[in-house]
Amino acid sequence: MKILVINSGSSSIKFQLINMENLQVLAKGLLERIGIKGSVLNYYQSERKRVIERDIPNHEEGINLIVSNLIDAEAGVIKDKNEIFAVG
Repeated sequence: MKILVINSGSSSIKFQLINMENLQVLAKGLLERIGIKGSVLNYYQSERKRVIERDIPNHEEGINLIVSNLIDAEAGVIKDKNEIFAVG
């Protein structure tokens, strides 16, 4: 069972995807400057770091960017967003 933990602020989203079976953090990151020019996603998966700089106008777009990285063929940790059991 995988849980997506989110801490959302007015212009940022911190997140972790946790495998609850062994309490392993599969991926984590921080999306900053939502709604402000120069948005940045720092995405960490195991020993890898990915930085994406792209304007993100709102939190919905931010969540979409986070999920797209979680399921990405190269840097993702799940095959499909339906593997996420809960978000909190």
